[in-house]
Amino acid sequence: MRKKTRGPKATTVLQDCCVLCRINDDDPALFGEKVTLEQQKLTVHYLCLLTSCGVYQRGKENEGILGFLVDDIRQEVRRSSHLTCVSCKKKGACVGCNVRSCRQMVHFPCGRNLSFISQFTEPFPSYCKNHAPSQSLSVDPNISLPQSCSVCLDSLDPVLSYSVLKCPSCHASWFHRDCVQRQAFSAGLFFFKCTLCNNKDRFQQEMLRMGIYIPERDASWELESDAYSDLLEVYKHCDSPSCLCEHGRSHSSIRGWFEVVRCCLCGSRGTHRKCSGLTLKTTDWACGDCTQATDGKASLVTSPQVVQRRSLVSKRHRSPIHSPISCKRPTLSDKSGSPEELLQSLGPQLHPGVAQVEVDGDQALSAGLDLVRRADFDATHLLSVKFNNVQQTGPPSIVQDANTARQYFLKLLHQQIQDSVVFEGPCGSKNLALDAQALRDDLYFDVGCLLALCLVYGGPRLGFFSPGLYQCLFNYPPNCPLTVGHMTPGSHFTQQVNRISEAKSLEELRGVLEESWEFLQLAGCSRPVSSLEDNQNLVEDLVSFTMITRMQLPLQRFREGLQTLGVFKQVQLHPSVFYNKFCEAAVPLTAQTLGQLFSVHFSKQEAKLNREMVVVTFWRHFLLECEVGRCSVSLQDVLRFSTGAEELPAAGLLPAPAVSFLHHPESSAPGPKEEEKWSDEGLFPQSRPESRSLHLPITSTYKAFKSCMEQAISHHVHLLPA
Repeated sequence: MRKKTRGPKATTVLQDCCVLCRINDDDPALFGEKVTLEQQKLTVHYLCLLTSCGVYQRGKENEGILGFLVDDIRQEVRRSSHLTCVSCKKKGACVGCNVRSCRQMVHFPCGRNLSFISQFTEPFPSYCKNHAPSQSLSVDPNISLPQSCSVCLDSLDPVLSYSVLKCPSCHASWFHRDCVQRQAFSAGLFFFKCTLCNNKDRFQQEMLRMGIYIPERDASWELESDAYSDLLEVYKHCDSPSCLCEHGRSHSSIRGWFEVVRCCLCGSRGTHRKCSGLTLKTTDWACGDCTQATDGKASLVTSPQVVQRRSLVSKRHRSPIHSPISCKRPTLSDKSGSPEELLQSLGPQLHPGVAQVEVDGDQALSAGLDLVRRADFDATHLLSVKFNNVQQTGPPSIVQDANTARQYFLKLLHQQIQDSVVFEGPCGSKNLALDAQALRDDLYFDVGCLLALCLVYGGPRLGFFSPGLYQCLFNYPPNCPLTVGHMTPGSHFTQQVNRISEAKSLEELRGVLEESWEFLQLAGCSRPVSSLEDNQNLVEDLVSFTMITRMQLPLQRFREGLQTLGVFKQVQLHPSVFYNKFCEAAVPLTAQTLGQLFSVHFSKQEAKLNREMVVVTFWRHFLLECEVGRCSVSLQDVLRFSTGAEELPAAGLLPAPAVSFLHHPESSAPGPKEEEKWSDEGLFPQSRPESRSLHLPITSTYKAFKSCMEQAISHHVHLLPA
């Protein structure tokens, strides 16, 4: 009989086999990449090269097979051809146990069947089942162990073995060896971590010790060509109810009326400018769904945020869980109300502790900065203010009344903050100023925190923000670009921008630009101007640089300070409601405003009720005469007498002021001649500022009512302020 000749097919199969392990499997996750050199007719698995005992990487990465020279590989094949695998009993075993006394030799794939562990770190040792490293349970026996693999989610027996491994950090993530090996091959060195606790360092060290190969490359999904090409597609479709473009809804010009503007919140809706009545300058537009979801008041676009830096300027930037300033607040209502109601909803839940503030003279700002910079400061603690050197500070009543002392402190703090280096501009219309020392001291954060405390704890309305500053913080009014009018009047930058915007000819414009080249270079606007129409875009860029770009860090820290007690979030949700509290001065107190503050508590007896109805009329008429100056006291005197407040706080008065009545003792038991016993002498109004209650005397005539009211209020406010 003649021996059968091997055909071409058999030769091809033999060439495709790894020269070290003699198998044809191509599974990169388990055996590494299978590399073939056509000219040398050499095929080998990468992990077989790494674990072989007699071959080393002596060449460069581009020589041979990833640094393993062809001659060295052939020498290793010849060496291992005399060694028998203890698993398959065939020649060519090139992987041996690293223990000198152990003589077990295997092919790399056979070693996996015999629980061999190969460590893919220098010097790439391998260990047999008897000498291989193992994991210990070290878990509380009362804790239930997982019953499924955290990678493939299939069931497993929670018993540590060669095929079952666990995370060394959380002890709750258990997995099959093959599953975690495939995860490591896919994720690579930079993304391989525990699937439950996300630990990376300890997890990778333990997996390398237990024989998991982690390739030193990026994740496989990052290396795929055009993997994220779909994300680069821009939505270009007009979703307006009536499209006016003659080329159809899918047409989008580069600029102009029929350029598709996308929703700045979701990006999945668009409209032509003309179809939705937008201007040519409009770039920020929100679709109907997003506008409805934010109640039409949420900030649509915020200025660029800066990355948190681990430096002095962020020394008090803590996590929301542990920060006493940015403490947890109840879920805010989506419904809009008055600014007083919204601020009252932020009222802190009082803790047993008290935040003590000692003010030396009238140095309220210095005392406030010392308060918020304390390591144990908690914004939810009630402010307790103590003034030293009272004779030089203010009214003597601030010593005896805690509420009066706190309100006077907040009033001084409000005045001194707007005059500090943090702000610039005319009185009543301030912008943030860029001050290097204030940045080093993190003063922007501190001032924002103090202003939030003023709003919530009964301080006066702010009223000194410029419209430009309010728009930079809360984007109100929305979709309105900043103009030169928003810049600080009289500043150097404002003068330069004004000169550029007022240029009448192209020659004049170029002359101004040449003189302002340093400013233009600083703003990144040093570009050639070919026509006078380019002036408008240049001015917009310069205003944006001056108001937002160069002020990014102060604006960011100021916002974070305003987040104290949830103030920034509340204003951001309702910017139109709070606009007058920040940007408009307090309106003069009127009789109608003061009268609406007080709720009237009537008696249940009919005789008393009739008299009280008359006195309510007297009370309202008295307030009207105080407003027009026909009384010896003013409306502010009435407010101070009845509530103890110098002016209406931004958050309103708590508890709500109330009016009740004082009856004559002889009129308490009504009789047939009750009206004859009615006397106008001996009764004066009484007030309890701590409870915001005012007791009005029952009189028969308005003249008697006005007389007793004037005497009591003048005596209390002007003669005896305590």
